Amino acid sequence: MTSFASLGLAETTLAALAAKGYTEATPIQAQAIPALLDGQDLLGIAQTGTGKTAAFMLPSIERLVASGRRPQPRGCRMLVLAPTRELAAQIAESARGYAKGTNLRVATVFGGTSLHRNRQDLARGVDILVATPGRLVDLMESCFVILASLEIFVLDEADQMMDLGFIHALRRIVRELPAKRQSLFFSATMPKTIRELAGQFLQPNPTEVKVTPVATTAERVDQFVTFVQQKEKQALLTMLLADRDIDRALVFTRTKHGADRVVRLLAGNGVASNAIHGNKSQPQRERALGDFRSGRVKILVATDIAARGIDVSGVSHVFNFELPNVPEQYVHRIGRTARAGNDGVAISFCAPDEKNYLRDIERLTRQKITPDRLPDDFVARAEGLRSSAVPVKESRDQENGRRGRDMQRDGKPGGGHRRTRTGPGRPRRTDGIDGKRYDARPAGEAGARPERTGEQRRRPERVEGNRPHPGNGARPERAGGEARPQRADSHRDQPRGDRRPREDNGARSHQGERRHDGQRPQGGNGRFEGQRRTEGGRPQGQRNDAGRSHGQRNGAGAGRGGPRRGAGGGDRPQRGA
Repeated sequence: MTSFASLGLAETTLAALAAKGYTEATPIQAQAIPALLDGQDLLGIAQTGTGKTAAFMLPSIERLVASGRRPQPRGCRMLVLAPTRELAAQIAESARGYAKGTNLRVATVFGGTSLHRNRQDLARGVDILVATPGRLVDLMESCFVILASLEIFVLDEADQMMDLGFIHALRRIVRELPAKRQSLFFSATMPKTIRELAGQFLQPNPTEVKVTPVATTAERVDQFVTFVQQKEKQALLTMLLADRDIDRALVFTRTKHGADRVVRLLAGNGVASNAIHGNKSQPQRERALGDFRSGRVKILVATDIAARGIDVSGVSHVFNFELPNVPEQYVHRIGRTARAGNDGVAISFCAPDEKNYLRDIERLTRQKITPDRLPDDFVARAEGLRSSAVPVKESRDQENGRRGRDMQRDGKPGGGHRRTRTGPGRPRRTDGIDGKRYDARPAGEAGARPERTGEQRRRPERVEGNRPHPGNGARPERAGGEARPQRADSHRDQPRGDRRPREDNGARSHQGERRHDGQRPQGGNGRFEGQRRTEGGRPQGQRNDAGRSHGQRNGAGAGRGGPRRGAGGGDRPQRGA
């Protein structure tokens, strides 16, 4: 074993490690720390639970303290990206412990927390920022994060971050990073395709640290597999939790709904447990994880979202209620036990349709999982558990999660059904399966709409002289047989804006002819002779106050009475002429 003192770390860092009880470095730490202190890019591969966080955090803190720079407002000097909120919070907590005694500021940015709080934390700048890709991209698009002065870029759990769900956000973040930086990649698994993709973000010829073969499980974990029918898994889990001496146990399912169902059925048999998955809010996830850490609840049911973010000491058993369809996830699941040199047990339930998943896992880990038989009198005990189970009502967290899923699926509260208002005399509108609206009041009830029959359905006759309904019949004739004046033929072929003669004295005559002599029209009202007069007998454009037109008050050619700019070939009259 290699001591931390021999790796060239500062006294402040050694004191922080001694306060945590760490004196000897793990193999990944012994190989990675000297290379990172020299400023090299690194690709580290090591099984989970071997201290990868300390391997990249300790030398990075040393380099940040040695440079002595100050973070710019809304900026950071070191960025650590993690795939899950739990893993981001765990890394930030470790960074604060390792940076004890220095003036480095550590902040976290991930979903489920206050966006305003994130902006306040980044306003003055931070030294170490631990974030998830989604929330970081949101802050970057709103210009609340500046990555131009970044010195160190760390990507933890690189294979998961490089997966299709994170690759677009990661590329968006990398575009904002400076070209001169130190890049670090750490993961427990590194498939060949992910390795090729990682080469696009690292500098040429990075230092590679491979402590164990890729996707090798922890040596201290005893692995077993039990072949059982899918519908019998719940009874088998309940029996094993009751029979074995379990300190803390993690139960992994493949879906979120499956995790909630396992918790509900365990509660029906008197076994307390909590669930943690993506449909839970951040306070719910923190409360469930806090109860598990403190020991108040010894069973935690989780999806793969928690397989890379739970670092709880004392996890003695890991149950794979459903085998993962991605074999790399199996390594991360069972890596939650046998941490810090302890022993652990991993038990997997394999249904007939999951044998292909088991074959892929054994091919990846290059080891055969030991088969385990069913408990004695399994059929009779399983029937007794099913008959004695008590129906359990959904908890408030489960109900809120179900409502949230309905809103995400249908865009409305309640899974697409509107909340109705009831009361006497008030109809209730509901959306049926076929999308039609129905009246909740039965036919014939008081206050219901009467049915129109016979003469009530007939449209009343139109009184002579009234305007008919739009679209029915022609327009009524004028009184006295007077014919409606016809529109001039010369205007029919013109655009609609030119059909009505403009009221421009120097532009057009009343026949639509354009003047080219520059003379003013005859008449004192700014119009040509022979123009149409209104019913009051006063020519249009004349004012009642002084008998002058608008153009005469403002000067010749000004306002509506003057010639239009660019119309005609005459000279523009001067003001006051």
